[in-house]
Amino acid sequence: MDFTNPLVYGVPCFLALILVELTYSKSHKKEKNRKLYKWKDLAASLTMGIGSTILAPLTKTIAAIVLFNFVFDFFNPIIDGVRTNIMGYESFGYAWYVWLICQLLDDFSYYWFHRQNHNIRFLWAAHIVHHSSDNFNLGTAVRNGWFTIFYKPFFICGFLQLVFPQKCW
Repeated sequence: MDFTNPLVYGVPCFLALILVELTYSKSHKKEKNRKLYKWKDLAASLTMGIGSTILAPLTKTIAAIVLFNFVFDFFNPIIDGVRTNIMGYESFGYAWYVWLICQLLDDFSYYWFHRQNHNIRFLWAAHIVHHSSDNFNLGTAVRNGWFTIFYKPFFICGFLQLVFPQKCW
């Protein structure tokens, strides 16, 4: 088992939190809280989450091999036998501030990815699955559209190629 993979810890914790929320909603006296979970809704959410988990490695592998290599070659051409970034440097290195900047850039790119999912009709058609539940609970958080993973790499590949050498990803 790969203990460096955050899913090893995240998935069991998330499922446990869903069970806690489900137990609370079913045992609480108020009628409003008892309707927090619907069994069909939860089953649909978990099925979508499992399907997304199965499809994600395939699409991420294809994106890493095809798209990321293409973008890397575009932003880092070989000039006089040396692969140099179009901005003129060979690598930012691995200093702490580079990782901080990358975290902020990743968050920024995800913000635009999610915002464009709401603004562009074609992207909304794939993203609406996430918002299709009548109830707002942890079970609906795993309800991700299966087609968003086909275009998500386009939002993250730009800064990744600009900052890190190819051997890092």
